[in-house]
This record gives sequence, structure tokens and C-alpha cells, in this order.
Amino acid sequence: MTATDPSITTNLKHWESRVAHHASSTEYGLENFRSDPRHISDVVRFDLPRLGDITGLAVVHLQCHIGTDTLSLARLGANVTGLDFSPSAIDVARQLSSAAGPSVHYVVSNVYDAVTALGPSRFDLVYTGIGALCWLPDIRRWAEVVAALLKPGGELFMREGHPVIWSVDDPRDDGVVAIEYPYFETAGVVTANEFTYVDHTEPLTSPTLVHFNHGLGEIFNALWDAGFTITMFDEHDSIPWTALGDAMVNIGGGEYRLVDRPERVPMSYTLRATLTVA
Repeated sequence: MTATDPSITTNLKHWESRVAHHASSTEYGLENFRSDPRHISDVVRFDLPRLGDITGLAVVHLQCHIGTDTLSLARLGANVTGLDFSPSAIDVARQLSSAAGPSVHYVVSNVYDAVTALGPSRFDLVYTGIGALCWLPDIRRWAEVVAALLKPGGELFMREGHPVIWSVDDPRDDGVVAIEYPYFETAGVVTANEFTYVDHTEPLTSPTLVHFNHGLGEIFNALWDAGFTITMFDEHDSIPWTALGDAMVNIGGGEYRLVDRPERVPMSYTLRATLTVA
């Protein structure tokens, strides 16, 4: 899978059209990073007890977007590289790192080409954040890339939207949450969204996108087959955006959960895995 894959090309255009809206949004809060050298993102803060001490580790953040989580990892003491396929997003991330510090090395690349772009066996930790895997058509190829980037004994740390939440439609008027989209990996679902998840008035210039889901079994098997041992897996009833619109409530810390019976739907998960087979 290369950057010329039609779905990746479509999604790159879509993400390029998102960047300016995200960079100017208070929800990403770039000014908070510039004004407070201790500030870290809500997404990284949520997992601090699971992440532990990363001081001095060589970390790569795959699909880093505009770099708020990436810079947060650097502020926790890691030596961080950020990678994303959007040149506009990387430009914003570089500007933020330059203005707010500490320094982060950024690379423009499709995630499937990350080993070519960065080199093999370089990192102690691969980090991937919320809403990353849903843009990737092949979960096994992704797991192989992660394994190839890590040193022997290196780790993957990820928080991701639960495959159940990617498969459900917006709640009906009666509050029922129904499965509407594929749970398992397919050729992808093509939709058109003129607005992203932050507030903005101008519609996106490239609204078409392709989403992919990957069931937990598919993710786990891909990691096992790539040589990983899964050492931690926590499911959460919250997610850091209003994934189901007005049916969700802000619970603080940038997290949202269902108002009505939140125990019904797993919203996200955090996973940690160690590369045990070179």
C-alpha cells in the first residue's frame, strides 16, 4: 500500500482541507501550548497512568496531525519524531514546536511508508492516538510497519476509537443506538462530510473521505502475527469528541460519554504491546 492508493489520496485531500480549521480551533488549543510550557493535551493526559515514564525514550508518533499530542510527549521528556501524510498539518506542527518547544522532528510520509521515511529498528516506543486506524485500509500492513520501526523489546502504545463506535449510527430520536456500518475490515465506506469535528463555518473544500473499521480480533491477530505480546488493554466508556452528537455529555478532561446508559457502548480503548519477536 502506497501513497498512490486511491483511498489514501482521497483522505489526504480531505485532511488537507481540515488543517486550517483545526489549527485555529480552541478545541486543539494551540495557544495553550504557546503560553504554558507545561501544558499537555487532554488525550495524552488521559493515559498518563498507563503511559508511565517516557523520559529519554526514542518515540515516534504515527499520524500525528498538527502535533499537539506529539509535543505533549516531548514535554514528558521523550525524544519525539512525528509523522503524518499531510504537509499542511506538518507545517503547523513544526511551527508549534518551534514556538512552544521542546523540539520535535517532523516527517511528511504516508504511514505505510514510514520505515522507508524513518529507517528500521529506531524507536523504543511507537505512539498512535485517537482516530488513526480508521483511515487505514490494511491493519496487518500497519502492524508490520509498527514492528519494523521498533527496536527489539520496543513497545506500541495506542488509544483508539473502539470498533463498535465506528460501526454505530447517530442515535435515533428514541435514543436507540444501532449498528449501521461494518465492524470488520472491508474495502471502506465512502462518505462526504462538509464539516469536521471542531466548530467552523466554512465547509471543507474536499469533503469526501473513506473510513475503514477493524474489529478487535483483527487488530489483536495482526499484532500477534507481527511479533507483539499485548501487555495491557483497557476499554473506556468515553471518547474525546462528541462521537454520537447530542446524545453525549462533556464529563471533563476533554472526554464525552453517552448521557443515557453509557455502559451500553464501548467508546474507546487503550492498548500497550511489546515487540517480542524481531
